[in-house]
Amino acid sequence: MNSDLKIILERIDGLFKRISRTHYWIEIANDPYDKTYNFFFNSQRRGQRLKSIPLHSVNTYHLEYLEALIADFKLEHQLTIKFVGFCGLKWPSSQRLIQRKRDVLE
Repeated sequence: MNSDLKIILERIDGLFKRISRTHYWIEIANDPYDKTYNFFFNSQRRGQRLKSIPLHSVNTYHLEYLEALIADFKLEHQLTIKFVGFCGLKWPSSQRLIQRKRDVLE
């Protein structure tokens, strides 16, 4: 397990409370200006506002590295992963689009 994944998993374990009627997901944002991938832990309870907590910034700016990191993450957690800022980019191994349509905030 690499150090980036270890940091992300440790921080998620402290935040993931398993409260009923609460939706949890991970958001990965592409920052091409700083050349980083930023991980956020999002939670929203029914009828309340969204809480987005920064988890970690991955400084290795290669899609191959990110793809391997996400594959290892999926072995540990089954949280939904949402991608932001990846419009038009494809995964190196399968050539599938990472993000199909732009987010409202992009």
